[in-house]
Amino acid sequence: MRIIVVLLIFTLSACGGSRAVVPVSSFGDKAKKTSSSATTYKVRKGDTLYSISFRYGLDYKYLAGINNIRSPYQIFVGQKLHLTPTKIANSQTKTVKKAPATSNKTTTKSKTQPKANTTTNISSLANQNLNWRWPTNGKVISTYSISTAGRKGINIAGKSGQDIVAAAAGKVVYSGNGLPRYGNLLIIKHNDVYLSAYAHNKSLLVKEGQYVKSGQKIATLGSSGAQQNQLHFEIRRNGKPIDPLRFLPKR
Repeated sequence: MRIIVVLLIFTLSACGGSRAVVPVSSFGDKAKKTSSSATTYKVRKGDTLYSISFRYGLDYKYLAGINNIRSPYQIFVGQKLHLTPTKIANSQTKTVKKAPATSNKTTTKSKTQPKANTTTNISSLANQNLNWRWPTNGKVISTYSISTAGRKGINIAGKSGQDIVAAAAGKVVYSGNGLPRYGNLLIIKHNDVYLSAYAHNKSLLVKEGQYVKSGQKIATLGSSGAQQNQLHFEIRRNGKPIDPLRFLPKR
């Protein structure tokens, strides 16, 4: 009898142990694959090609290229954008390159039409040096770090409502609050290489498509998307964040 009882207890405990086994590792691996497999983006209201490339740390020219979007880079709500090259995009790009000479003439004409606006056309500044200036007054409370998440620029403390100015002349390519953790955000395109970004603003004073001069007031300092009044300022070169203190004048 004792042997039978022992055998019964052993059997029951074994069954209970098998029920306790849950394939946690396989579920976790699946979740990781899902979170890291985002290769497309669906355009939302308020997005621009520049804000989407800014969100993912991409060069806007690269994003436009793999999606066959030409200047002035217009996108529409619901449009599906590829964040990485695809076979379809590559084949379409090859087709564009093999287009007949007549299409090239059309492109050339479209480039020469805006000459009446040469004073505000920033494409000619692509290979010129920019004279950067501080976007606002205040103490730098956080510096750029290439290895630390959330430190893609510098944070400047200040009073609510104080002036935010353009760090260099350029065109406003994004004005809104659609990017998480940036609050009210402005992005200015200075040339084909450099963009600057101004986040956590209290109010935005310029609109998308507007050209601004260096030192022109573009926003007021605030705490949108932040815990205290501050300006988060970034400079991006070909879509990648770089240290603004390398470009701003010493003070």
